Amino acid sequence: MSRKYRLLMLTTLIISGCSMCYELIIGAVSSYLLGNSTMQYSITIGLYMAALGLGSYISKFFKKNLFNVFVAIELGIGIAGGMSSLLLFLSNIYISNYAVVMYSETILIGILAGAEIPIMTRIIEEDEKNLSVTLSSIFSFDYIGGLVGAVAFPLLLLPKLGFFSTSFLCGLLNIIAAILILYRFGELVAHIRIYRAISVGIAAGMIVGIVFADNISERVEGGLYRDKIIYMEQTEYQKIVLTKHRDDVRLYIDGNCQFSTADEYRYHEALVHIPMSELESRSRVLILGGGDGMAAREVLKYDEVEKIDLVDLDAEMIRICSTNQNILSVNQNSLNSDKLVIYNMDAYEYLKDSQEQYDLIIVDLPDPNSESLSKLYSNIFYRMCKNRLNETGVIVVQSTSPYYAAKAFWCIHETIKSEELYVKAYHLQVPAFGDWGFNMASRRELTEDVDFDVDTRYLSRENASALFRFGKDEIADDVEINRLTKPVLMEYYNRAVDFWN
Repeated sequence: MSRKYRLLMLTTLIISGCSMCYELIIGAVSSYLLGNSTMQYSITIGLYMAALGLGSYISKFFKKNLFNVFVAIELGIGIAGGMSSLLLFLSNIYISNYAVVMYSETILIGILAGAEIPIMTRIIEEDEKNLSVTLSSIFSFDYIGGLVGAVAFPLLLLPKLGFFSTSFLCGLLNIIAAILILYRFGELVAHIRIYRAISVGIAAGMIVGIVFADNISERVEGGLYRDKIIYMEQTEYQKIVLTKHRDDVRLYIDGNCQFSTADEYRYHEALVHIPMSELESRSRVLILGGGDGMAAREVLKYDEVEKIDLVDLDAEMIRICSTNQNILSVNQNSLNSDKLVIYNMDAYEYLKDSQEQYDLIIVDLPDPNSESLSKLYSNIFYRMCKNRLNETGVIVVQSTSPYYAAKAFWCIHETIKSEELYVKAYHLQVPAFGDWGFNMASRRELTEDVDFDVDTRYLSRENASALFRFGKDEIADDVEINRLTKPVLMEYYNRAVDFWN
């Protein structure tokens, strides 16, 4: 292939890499806003692949000025992709049918990307007359670009730049590719001055978007949360947001509220003190999740606790909750306790590799709305918890709402039970969440006699027995076990979310 067409190969790589990023952005934003990541990514990929074929078909209708068409494709992808994150978030706030915008973006980007290779092939082939070399070169750069985009997005772009800066940056790269083509093949482009002016204007707009991405993010995020945002960070694993209204501070992970300081004590007292009252020994405790330090705060009320191992995947969550004054005033600086050892790793991997034995294992993880989280509610996961438990030890699992997601709650209950453990379910009202439930389990039968002598704000010996009573509308018995090979829990949970939304 002639040297003069190598620049076109570079633009192929750019378009392919950026297009891959756009589809990952659409899937990730939709999962962030709507949950059910399997559904969102499946729809995005399916529509994108179909749109690629449609774009390839449409390309045959362009007969003249192919360089103009190619530049227009670059500009179109740059605009559509560069604005993709912003349009998705705005549509979620202001439009009732978010799916229409999501589908339209996916199809438009796919059509433009699908038309690119046939147009480029025809441009080169008119001069080179060597179809096999032309196609092999174009497809090689196209596939390599897709790989670069697929790797760069989760490892570099999203954690370092966030959704808005990433989409604006990819849009800018597409526009730069168009400008390079206009510079190298300007004599073959009709109305070259108009195209140059448009390209420079769009590029300037993308640069402005990158520079002011944080400001845009703050304004848009303000529409997603009812209270004032006081802290926001996109970590390698999740989006962490803190909001505040008067004395009420709330922490959100990927848009889902994790606690409200106005009532979190209800949740964490029930999570910790109910199983603690069942223990014969309280010296060693394992907390899986709980990076906010609230569960650790309650555990540290027991003087006989000698060591707490806390496993949380996200080191940034630990850093925020061990340094932010709004959180420190509530978790009482528990994450900096000498008794606490923190492991920043996946809970599943920790259990698989650990040889430690514990008196109490507290599973305080986010709700099972994705495959990665559903794995941490599987029968194999509870089997590994059991293997790390002393003979008289207890496991307690936050188990979502028995009222709003009854099948999900009792699926967790039955999954724990399937590992030959005695299980007791209980629940209470947490105003920020509604009716919220837990399951505690042991190799031995458990009682409902709650007895503790630490300070609490809600829980007492008198009201604890009521936590084990469930209404008829909070019980579901037709549930399957959540297995690694058949993650039914995520389906139960997402059905409940769809019903209540």
